[in-house]
Amino acid sequence: MPETVLVTGGSGYIAGWCIVELLRAGYDVRTTVRSHGKEKAVVDAVSTAVDPAGRLGFAVADLTDDEGWDLAVKGVDYVLHVASPLGGAAPDDPDAMIAPARDGALRVLRSATAAGVKRVVMTSAANAASPTSYATEGVTDETLWTDPQDPTLSPYRRSKTLAEHAAWDFMANAQGSTELTTVLPGAVFGPILTTSNIGSVGIIGRMVAGSMRGVPRIGLEIVDVRDLADIHIRAMTSPDAAGQRFLATGEFTWMTQMARTLREGLGAEGLKVSTRQVPDLLVRLVARFRDPSLREITPALGRRNRHSTDKAHRILGWQPRPAQETVLDCARSLLAHDAL
Repeated sequence: MPETVLVTGGSGYIAGWCIVELLRAGYDVRTTVRSHGKEKAVVDAVSTAVDPAGRLGFAVADLTDDEGWDLAVKGVDYVLHVASPLGGAAPDDPDAMIAPARDGALRVLRSATAAGVKRVVMTSAANAASPTSYATEGVTDETLWTDPQDPTLSPYRRSKTLAEHAAWDFMANAQGSTELTTVLPGAVFGPILTTSNIGSVGIIGRMVAGSMRGVPRIGLEIVDVRDLADIHIRAMTSPDAAGQRFLATGEFTWMTQMARTLREGLGAEGLKVSTRQVPDLLVRLVARFRDPSLREITPALGRRNRHSTDKAHRILGWQPRPAQETVLDCARSLLAHDAL
């Protein structure tokens, strides 16, 4: 009998590709949604890449509520805890994102350990293993933990760090045989399955559409969503992955390089892409006086911190594809879905 994997947050961008790759690998999949009304959208998205008939089931569960999680994990062999709150936290409520991420992870782990699930693979973020915002150069690995008290951390970055801390603390005292592994991805791009939830891919969409008239001096460690799904499955099955953190980052790429790749690689469809680099001072001024949403990115201006993925290569045999391929595949997928 095929083993069954629970993937949390099935309507999400990363979760969708995890479902696709698990089905391709022969697993049965159950995924959580916040309501039954979201099931068809997940099936439609997954069906663009693989036939899920008879092998994809659903459970209704929400990260903010205890109800549903025991039933969601019942009878499954593994859990990929991919779901996470996204978006900016309200200025008057800094815990608006932290609490769902941290408490949601604990809900999943409590139910998984009680049910005797073999292993939980939790999606964290490379930003949970990064140096202080004042550092501008260097290469770090999984042994480093981001300081959650750094005042420049965005709510998202703080939430991922605290959620992963809470998960490891919980597992240190948990009873039973369930194992935990965490995967820490960089900036996730690649093809989309649906236009309903494209996440960070929207950056490339804005570049191709020409609505981004210049690019800030920010570098990203680009990982393809297909490679991210692959490392989740490798981390789920490798005997040596139990109790480990794995960075899943790709090539460090300045946004100006991304823009040139799009402009040169898309032909006529890339003519609107701006390769003009916006001066750091201008970005800071706009963030301060005109667009407060930009304040979260100003600490990253000019930084070239990178992460080592040697551990993932060595233990899991994981090898991500080139960033240029990911960026172009992402753009072509957005164009094909008329998602600009």
